[in-house]
Amino acid sequence: MSSEEEGNITIHVPDAPFRPGDNPVFDKWKWSPDDLKKPPIDCESEETSAHSRGLVRVIDDEGMAYGDWDPNLEYKEILQGLKHMVRLRIFDDRMMKMQRTGKLSFYMQSLGEECIAIAQTMALEEQDWIFPTYRQPGAQFVRGRSMVSMICHCIGNVEDNVKGRQMPVHYTYKKGRFISISSPVGTQFSQAVGVALASKYKQLNEVTITWIGDGASAEGDYHYGLNFASVYKAPVILNVVNNHWAISTHYNMASGSTNFASRGLAYEIPCFRVDGNDFLALYSVTKWARERAKIGLGATHIEILTYRTGAHSSSDDPSRYRPSNEHEFWPGGDPIERLKIHLIKNYDWTDEKHLQLENEIDSEVILAYKEAVKHGDLANGPYPSSDTIFTEVYENVPWHLQEQWDEMNKWKVD
Repeated sequence: MSSEEEGNITIHVPDAPFRPGDNPVFDKWKWSPDDLKKPPIDCESEETSAHSRGLVRVIDDEGMAYGDWDPNLEYKEILQGLKHMVRLRIFDDRMMKMQRTGKLSFYMQSLGEECIAIAQTMALEEQDWIFPTYRQPGAQFVRGRSMVSMICHCIGNVEDNVKGRQMPVHYTYKKGRFISISSPVGTQFSQAVGVALASKYKQLNEVTITWIGDGASAEGDYHYGLNFASVYKAPVILNVVNNHWAISTHYNMASGSTNFASRGLAYEIPCFRVDGNDFLALYSVTKWARERAKIGLGATHIEILTYRTGAHSSSDDPSRYRPSNEHEFWPGGDPIERLKIHLIKNYDWTDEKHLQLENEIDSEVILAYKEAVKHGDLANGPYPSSDTIFTEVYENVPWHLQEQWDEMNKWKVD
């Protein structure tokens, strides 16, 4: 007898396809780089229906680039992208080692997702606004931020540009228009739309880009952002990074569909699903979206299909909820390895040059750390002065906070 016949209703609760001890099996991708044509900039949203349910690719499984979406970048531009990606991976690795040895309290890697923010930010203009999550720190490399500055923030020493007001890895970079990372997930979607509309109101040639995780797309902020962007034709690029996991929750808990890109079609926004480990595909779609936004045609919605290879954070143990080798079977591969193979097959790049690059960047990261700790370390400081607690927070400090601050200063000991 079924539970329905007994009068009981069974609630369906999705589970991850593979758990620890299982042997992961993923189907090989059926999409090739020449499957999907580039639509006209002024297309209607329904003209991107196939793009939202397929997969935009440029670099195939053998490392060759072709198809309508090939941006035909020069060698030096692609190589610059590779260098930024390698720098982020080595930086992340060194910072995780710092965390494990007690020199850093907390850290979050971008392992397996280095391509996303780097390729997309390279496709933008310097004046464009960036509303990131904690897996887009690579955008700062593109915008010229030094690793010394980034390490000082993560340590929270006296040179922390956030002055100790944020957790480690919650960067902000004013010069690079890189807005402070937020711990509450999803908030940046509606904020990014607001800034984009401000740019439009001021008639400025500025576009805003933002990202949200697959899990956070179940938040109301995701739909608020889409709706406002749709109604007011905001010059914004709205990305959903489907990396399969929201901490320990599989993406099938975030939506009843396995496809995130097509959700934007209901808002009449052009939608694309893109190979998130394909540097050239991400660059090309982002460049298309920026051109559309620039001429006043509004937002673009993108699902970036990738895989979170590492743990959610230094506090997470992914071996408790997924097979430890699951990422090895995922058909998207590794973004750095794929771009490296593309450069070797098509340009003057070799394994030896790549190894030399890794060694040079590793030395660069070590030197950056040594320089950063000259300004203070986690254990001993010096830390940002308490006098900065309200500076750059309020234009005019509210009276009740000023009153408390004045009272505290009466008891301050030098």
